[in-house]
Amino acid sequence: MPVNLLAPVAAQLLPVAGISLGIAEAGIKRADRKDLLVIKLDEGATVAGVFTTNRFCAAPVIVARKHLAAGKGIRALVINTGNANAGTGEQGLSAARSTCEALAKLLGCAPEQVLPYSTGVIMEPLPVDKIIAGMPQAIANLKADNWFDAAQAIMTTDIVAKAVSRQVQINGKTVTVTGMSKGSGMIHPNMATMLGYIATDAAIATPLLQQIVSEAANRSFNCITVDGDTSTNDALMLIASGKSGVTIDAANCAALQAVVTEVATALAQAIVRDGEGATKFITIQIEGGRDEAECKKIGYAIAHSPLVKTAFFASDPNLGRILAAIGYAGVSDLNVETLKLYLDDVLVAEKGGRAASYQEADGQRVMQQSDITICVVLNRGAVNATLWTCDFSYDYVKINASYRS
Repeated sequence: MPVNLLAPVAAQLLPVAGISLGIAEAGIKRADRKDLLVIKLDEGATVAGVFTTNRFCAAPVIVARKHLAAGKGIRALVINTGNANAGTGEQGLSAARSTCEALAKLLGCAPEQVLPYSTGVIMEPLPVDKIIAGMPQAIANLKADNWFDAAQAIMTTDIVAKAVSRQVQINGKTVTVTGMSKGSGMIHPNMATMLGYIATDAAIATPLLQQIVSEAANRSFNCITVDGDTSTNDALMLIASGKSGVTIDAANCAALQAVVTEVATALAQAIVRDGEGATKFITIQIEGGRDEAECKKIGYAIAHSPLVKTAFFASDPNLGRILAAIGYAGVSDLNVETLKLYLDDVLVAEKGGRAASYQEADGQRVMQQSDITICVVLNRGAVNATLWTCDFSYDYVKINASYRS
């Protein structure tokens, strides 16, 4: 079960004026499952996003990037689950284009005004006919307050749907930000480790919108990892409908940036809490580094270690594994004599070894918790970084061993 994560409440997910969402059961992988989502944007909306850096990126990623670059004004997004349309070559590109063409015809816009997204099994042909056949149902279902069902429609191995809303006062008016994401496995940054869609009713020019979504990603989705695998299909999109009457510029951008980042962080942490087979949610704080790069290097060495992750699953305070991960992280001039390692409030190691005050019973007490913080104080600078990860359980292996069945 997810670690201290509750499903969103539909009534608490606020509609964003100028944006409607419709779902369908297209039978892409199996029957009786929400697996197709259409997001329709009123004319004048702006869209920006960040995508996976995996060189084997999926066909929809390639097509979405091209359509965004065309600058014709995005009018719709179409997302399917059950099939990633990745590792599918020219056939996959043709399928992604056909999906855009079909939805554009139904909505009365150009194919270049549609962005496609897919998630699911890699290297299998996209069932385009099923997706196209499901589009009229999704369009008939279009509603502004459909975020809850939409969050369910993009799930794969997720147990819990992930969606959140926030509001902020800017220039004396209320601005709404609502977002949703999916992700549970194949989670590691470079951007973004999942699919995510955040919308606001503020008016934002595309260059500034791109700046906001990139900053939000760097502080949220690019700070999580479940298993160290960067997906072929990752995308985080930010949509601004402009319907609130508030225009965001350099003078008032900070307030909106903070709220978008807050929403992105909540969604990113939800992915880790719903990590495949996860039983522990682990915050890794690296403090006193020379720069962010070395802080994250050490943080991810800890977060990716199978020995560390399995020890946390077993609630076994075999904490020398954390020291080993710090040591092989690749910070060549790291002085281990000056760093300190904490497990929550418990000082575990200092001066190159076990702290004199450390008692295994204290470590055992913390390891029994479902939410745990690892803090490494480097004492070599003023830069800090925070990452989020989870443990590895038997269920992670079971889920991924049977993923295609």
